[in-house]
Amino acid sequence: MNKAQGARTPTRIAKTGPLRAAGAMSGTSLDGVDVAVIETDGRDIMGFGTSSYRSYSAEERRTIAAGFGKWSGPEVAAATQVVEAAHIDALGAYTDVDLIGFHGQTLAHAPRMQGTLQVGDGAALADHLGLPVVWDFRSADVHLGGEGAPLAPFFHHACARYAGLTGPVAFLNLGGVGNLTWVDPAIPLPEAEGALLAFDTGPANAPINDLMQARLGLPFDEGGKIASRGQVETGALELFLAEPYFARMPPKSLDRNDFDEMVALVTELSDADAAATLTAMCAAGVAEAMQHCPRLPDRVLVTGGGRHNPVLMKMLSVSLDCPVMPIEEIGLDGDMLEAQAFGYLAVRVARGLPTSCPGTTGVRAAVGGGTVSMPTEAISVQNKAL
Repeated sequence: MNKAQGARTPTRIAKTGPLRAAGAMSGTSLDGVDVAVIETDGRDIMGFGTSSYRSYSAEERRTIAAGFGKWSGPEVAAATQVVEAAHIDALGAYTDVDLIGFHGQTLAHAPRMQGTLQVGDGAALADHLGLPVVWDFRSADVHLGGEGAPLAPFFHHACARYAGLTGPVAFLNLGGVGNLTWVDPAIPLPEAEGALLAFDTGPANAPINDLMQARLGLPFDEGGKIASRGQVETGALELFLAEPYFARMPPKSLDRNDFDEMVALVTELSDADAAATLTAMCAAGVAEAMQHCPRLPDRVLVTGGGRHNPVLMKMLSVSLDCPVMPIEEIGLDGDMLEAQAFGYLAVRVARGLPTSCPGTTGVRAAVGGGTVSMPTEAISVQNKAL
């Protein structure tokens, strides 16, 4: 597990040139572990490889969810065991890569107070899998005054250039929490001033999923079917938008449970009306966020589970002043983009390149986060060679 404790000097991977990395991501929606392979030199994307998904069981979800908002204790220890075992299971088949990017599972995030906590020991994974593992991506950023999130923007910048985009574009990830990355692909380096602006837009799928689980025993509102039958409670929506978070200038980030009161606002509503209102809150948070963009993007490319919800996508299309479309429209995989991002970031860490900057997390200067853990056996061989 890792809590912001200060920057560490990463070990470098000896191989030169492009690397094949398997990125692994477990988000706050608690659906499961995504794994995706990417080939990159840490700057440009050369190509994408295979991907897979390992779902969490209902019991695993309950165990991890019990640790949300906690910094230590038996719930955190139990969540850590589940996360590590699930990732070892998910990554076991990936033997033809140079390294692994392991995000871990965020349980608590308060960068201006306690720090940030992603459970899962990358060193343990390295020993189990026999491969270098890059992990603890957020701590160095938080130690240097950053929010520690979002971390995918540098990858979004590379994706825009890979897709041949020339004008400004926004990447909108709708996972448990929503986050927006405004990209100017005409600026070659992501850490350069004006290339990126990124921040969390507000809650996305997490409160909807929690509502579905609590009321109907469902993991999520599949296809927006429940929300499609409901009416938005405008009074609750107005109270939601009055939250001080929306008035804060970016960069800024959220913990999964920062908007717990959203559920309280819809307690008296029917299942359908509550789902419709929570969905509208997600879209409204994005609309508020768009006002912070340096200029209107040519389009908004939506990634993450939220893009599969047609009710949410329609709300976004109505409320935003530019085209909204799934990221598949430019040939990328919206289900695996976050996993690919941490494969990409792992290579940047291995190459000593920055992974965040003032425009993405508010950190004082561009910083390269992450720790590289080598398998114990490999370290032993290296020591013998010396």
